[in-house]
Amino acid sequence: MLAAIGVVFGDIGTSPLYALKECFSPEHGIPYSPEAVFGILSMLFWAVLLIVTLKYVVIVMRADNRGEGGVLSLMALAMRSLKGKGKPHLAVMMLGMFGACMLVGESVITPAISVLSAVEGLEIITPELKSFIIPITLTILVVLFVIQKHGTAAVGKLFGPITLLWFLTLAALGVLNILKQPDIFMAINPMYAIDFIYAHTFLAFIVLGSVVLVVTGVEALYLDMGHFGKKPVRYAWLFVVMPSLLLCYFGQGALLMTDPDAIRNPFYLMAPSWALIPLVVLATCATVIASQAVISGAYSLANQATLLGFLPRMSINHTSEAERGQIYIPVVNWALLVMVLFTVIEFRESSNLAAAYGISVTTTMLITTLLVAVVMIREWKLNPLLVAVFLVVFLLIDVSFWAANLIKVKDGGWYPLFLGLACFTCLMTWYTGRRLLREKLIDGSIPLADFVTSILAYPPHRVDGTAVFLTAHVDHTPSTMLHNLKHNKVLHKRVFFIKLSTWDVPYVNDDERLQLKELGKDIYVVRAVHGFKETPDINSVLALITAKHGLEFDEMDTSFFLARDTIVPSKLPGMALWREKLFSWMYQNAAKPSDFFQIPPNRVVELGAKIEI
Repeated sequence: MLAAIGVVFGDIGTSPLYALKECFSPEHGIPYSPEAVFGILSMLFWAVLLIVTLKYVVIVMRADNRGEGGVLSLMALAMRSLKGKGKPHLAVMMLGMFGACMLVGESVITPAISVLSAVEGLEIITPELKSFIIPITLTILVVLFVIQKHGTAAVGKLFGPITLLWFLTLAALGVLNILKQPDIFMAINPMYAIDFIYAHTFLAFIVLGSVVLVVTGVEALYLDMGHFGKKPVRYAWLFVVMPSLLLCYFGQGALLMTDPDAIRNPFYLMAPSWALIPLVVLATCATVIASQAVISGAYSLANQATLLGFLPRMSINHTSEAERGQIYIPVVNWALLVMVLFTVIEFRESSNLAAAYGISVTTTMLITTLLVAVVMIREWKLNPLLVAVFLVVFLLIDVSFWAANLIKVKDGGWYPLFLGLACFTCLMTWYTGRRLLREKLIDGSIPLADFVTSILAYPPHRVDGTAVFLTAHVDHTPSTMLHNLKHNKVLHKRVFFIKLSTWDVPYVNDDERLQLKELGKDIYVVRAVHGFKETPDINSVLALITAKHGLEFDEMDTSFFLARDTIVPSKLPGMALWREKLFSWMYQNAAKPSDFFQIPPNRVVELGAKIEI
């Protein structure tokens, strides 16, 4: 529970810094009134209860893919149940990928809005410090991204205690202010929210776009489920996080009832003046932890997308020998840093960023509801009437929040939409380009069984050693073998055709990982499978072949033949020419297979050709 509090709830735990303030923001909220305070607090309370507790903690967390959660795991689960269904299968895939792309927007905005809103407390201490807010925020963010390559194992041990202290502080500040205005608890009654919506329909609709900020980070509950298990996450939410957050929100509401001027920053003004500096420091630590969780999530998301075939190979560094999930991806890290710094400089205030935040959060929530409904019908075989009730209730909530944020597109909502659409374009271009390339290679290839039969009938000179050919298809002869025979005119004494596949499950057991078949005279075809949360490693595959089949490999006597083709965009049927050029650029800049599959670089032979798509 302590570890889960430190990692899972950092994002949602920093929402009190800005959520209620944004509801009354002159740009994005509504005018202050006691009636509005009770109505908005009631909406906040029921949003937390219905969306986080009922939808995610009780229902969505049941939709695990062998213990793993997150929108990509959910997509894989839904796609598996629709395999062979054509258009529905494609629709689910595109929904899941767009949801993942909107999470990229969250990964950019969360560090910016969280750290910025924490450092803005300096202005409460003294207005003269306002000019230092942006430089301090940028410095903290640069340091945070620079230290990523060293891993977070050492710092991670502090996450739990610091975040727990943060939640206890939220609860204490809330209680301190509630004692001055205990009537604020009447806002639990949903009639306050209903009356407010009925009396001020348009204003209530507008404020929904800010109310949703109380559930930012809710996807982390589901995404990090696999790291800690369901029970610790659920218990941490029910017994520590939710009570602390609600006490803090009701405390801010109580403060506004006694001091309406506190609307400029109700969070920091809840605290006594002597506690402001320690609170700014603690809030900054909490927002750094929240940012760290989102950054680590972005690495995991990119790794999963790569293994599922939606992104080109990238260099991945493992920062912990004990935890296989702790990875660092340099290209993702530096791209995120550039976008986060641009975000802070462009938007300058947490209030401006709040308008952008809601779009990415609500879009992902909406997609999660649709994918869970597919799983309910196809995997769980639930009564369609029950699924319909789930869909009607939560689509009504999700669409309301989503539509309320759509009106903020010109005020900053365009930013996550732009990031999501750009990311989605790249992912679908890579996925489609790989399919076209695979079809092109298969069309011009020779069936592997026929090739081996003919070559053994009239064998070329066989030389000592082992040749390993990585292949994209177990039934077809890789071009690297044909090039090797054409240019070198020899065949190694032992030949392995190895295909590394990724299944739509997070992890694969070693007893399921390997399929080996001898085609004749020490020529073998091997299929090795990995889960989408595992990193393929050719050395572990060879070790497993040795352990299971007794075929030993001498590293200095083994050569690895890899394809390094050049993609030539053309006007042939396929994709638009600009997408083919984008795919070609991505293909040429992908990490080398030898690096990605951890092949010894001094044993690699690369052979390639130009291929038109």
